[in-house]
Amino acid sequence: MSTVGGGRLGVAADSERWRVLSLLCLAVVLSLTTWFSATAILPELKQELALGASAEAWLTNGVQVGFVIGALAASLVNLPDLVRLSRLMAAASLVAALANATLLLHPGPGGIIAARIVTGAALAGVYPPALKLVATWFTRDRGLALGAVIGALTVGSALPHLFRAVSTVLDWRPVVAAASLATAAGALLFLLFAKEGPYPFGKAVFEPSRIGQVFREKPLLLANLGYLGHMWELYAMWAWLLAYTRAAFDAQAIGTAAAASLSTFFVVASGILGCLLGGYLSDRVGRTATTAGMMVISGSCALLMGFLFTGPLWLFMLVAIVWGVSVIGDSAQFSAAVTELTDRRFVGTALSVQMGAGFALTVLAIWLTPRFADFIGGWRWAFLLLVPGPLLGAVAMLWLRNLPESVKMAGGLR
Repeated sequence: MSTVGGGRLGVAADSERWRVLSLLCLAVVLSLTTWFSATAILPELKQELALGASAEAWLTNGVQVGFVIGALAASLVNLPDLVRLSRLMAAASLVAALANATLLLHPGPGGIIAARIVTGAALAGVYPPALKLVATWFTRDRGLALGAVIGALTVGSALPHLFRAVSTVLDWRPVVAAASLATAAGALLFLLFAKEGPYPFGKAVFEPSRIGQVFREKPLLLANLGYLGHMWELYAMWAWLLAYTRAAFDAQAIGTAAAASLSTFFVVASGILGCLLGGYLSDRVGRTATTAGMMVISGSCALLMGFLFTGPLWLFMLVAIVWGVSVIGDSAQFSAAVTELTDRRFVGTALSVQMGAGFALTVLAIWLTPRFADFIGGWRWAFLLLVPGPLLGAVAMLWLRNLPESVKMAGGLR
């Protein structure tokens, strides 16, 4: 009798963790729509506000800078340990929604950039806590669960392009309004349904004195170099894919602005498949093999895009979608690797350093990409700038695979 009861209890607990994961992912999708809301309408904002190249880049980079500031500030005061995660994510989502909505008030270039910085800082209270919360529900299949959350981030990041594609007969304001409303809805979902699971973490304290350890220990250094290579490519690709696709469609004399926005949505959103695949593979063939394989594929796609700039369209889109799948598919595994390689007492510091360095690097990559395009005379070969990141990252992860410490990862699968 007790066995049956225990079996039923186990089934109920298993069902509950997947239910929480599903609702959490939906909330993340809705809340993260504000990340690239300005990027999706960048051509219109550039024309209406007469933005220069620097201001144009900062409409996206403002979010990146704000995220770094928010994430490091939260780590310094251990905010996720002081505030219940559901309330923290709900409040942060609401702030992001309000900051994004200020774009509707026409605050000017400086005001828009300030609003983007606040949006990024607020989203630092959504994405990292969501990863922490879902990990409290999963010991088995954790790689898949974390991959699902990052897949939700990916779809949320893509949604503004869909909003723009279906509203091109209107101006840019409905995109901003839709993103803000979606993020507010995400706040409500976090408040109602986000709760911690049966496997809570201890306090993850940020200790600045331990920062050097992250760079002195070879396994940690290599895992972080892999992550930096991944981040060099990821956000610059997401930030400038719409501009690149518009230029390619113009070169092929096909499509409209709506077609470019819709194509960008499908390419970025396809990353959810990569996140799920990466999570599945990492739990079965190991983190180093999964991350290195994904980065070799994504780097190859970045190289191929220039050759397909003038068509054929079907092959251009096929390679772009493969790139969208592979460029994000390994993302969760770098954080998982750091948690497995570092002393449990300093996991908080190691993760904060990794995330801070990674997002800081995205600022440089996003800023450089359009300047590189101008320097070489157009967008066609602009993504060549991103190729070294994933290739060097793959080398770092394969190097890590050959170290004896790598057996600590993925249950011995390296």
